[in-house]
Amino acid sequence: MIIYGMKKLLLLLLFILELFSKELVTPINVIYDYDERKAQLGKKLFHDKRLSSDNSISCSSCHILNNGGDDNREVSIGVKNRLGSVNSPTIFNSRFNFVQFWDGRAKDLTEQAMGPIHNPVEMDSSFPEILEKLKKDKYYIQEFKDIYKEFTKENLLDAIVEFEKALVTPNSKFDKYLMGELDILTKDELEGYSLFKDLGCISCHNGINIGGNLFQKMGVMKEYKSDSLGRYNVTKKDEDKYFFKVPSLRNIARTSPYFHDASKSNLRDAIEVMIEYQVGLIPQEEDIIKIEKFLKTLTGNLPPILVDR
Repeated sequence: MIIYGMKKLLLLLLFILELFSKELVTPINVIYDYDERKAQLGKKLFHDKRLSSDNSISCSSCHILNNGGDDNREVSIGVKNRLGSVNSPTIFNSRFNFVQFWDGRAKDLTEQAMGPIHNPVEMDSSFPEILEKLKKDKYYIQEFKDIYKEFTKENLLDAIVEFEKALVTPNSKFDKYLMGELDILTKDELEGYSLFKDLGCISCHNGINIGGNLFQKMGVMKEYKSDSLGRYNVTKKDEDKYFFKVPSLRNIARTSPYFHDASKSNLRDAIEVMIEYQVGLIPQEEDIIKIEKFLKTLTGNLPPILVDR
């Protein structure tokens, strides 16, 4: 009787998700506001290796901007070839995340930008050191004077964040579908989207970023073994162990390997793991193929600030 009741509740929840699914996913079809000149300054800083202690690593070393906004490595490589501990997430569309990093330790992009600079495994630097180096550069001296009046840590961070705010990838195939081009998706892609909803994937991967707006446990229906404790690293609460910020699925076809531990190198295997561990089902191969085809429709255009004009 209890099992029957739970099944009825699950069916009701899935029906509600189906009813409101289009409202749960918001398309990106516009260029979001940002200050062009600040963003261009931030773009130069984002690629400047002098932000690291040994002048070997820039922000773009771990967030490659001509592909998926990550580095396609299991873990990123920092100064002196030091290895990180979790898979680097994409920087694309990060302005839409409710917090930053897998464990949510940064409340916004400003805090996020400070993290790698101070991290001894990543850039292993400090703002006094960075400012001392960059204030010898005539370009930076003039740009900060013209835009901000002062060359300070706060203004340097502001420029980087302004650039990151510009890294939005609009007009994916699925965005166009949501905006009314109902015939743009193939039969398999549409069926993949239906499966995505029916299985409840959309309950975590929703909103404008199709993720990035809540924490969820990795291993809801089946224990997932992980060396990383996720949100627990921040809160030290036992109930937060193995909870991670739900990643965005935008451009997911370009951001392998997958998960915080980079345990799956291809999208097909990642889908299988998610259905098994988060939904509690063993998926059919045909369903995996269709969901994968749907997820590939989430690849958007490169941000205009990255396109030569």
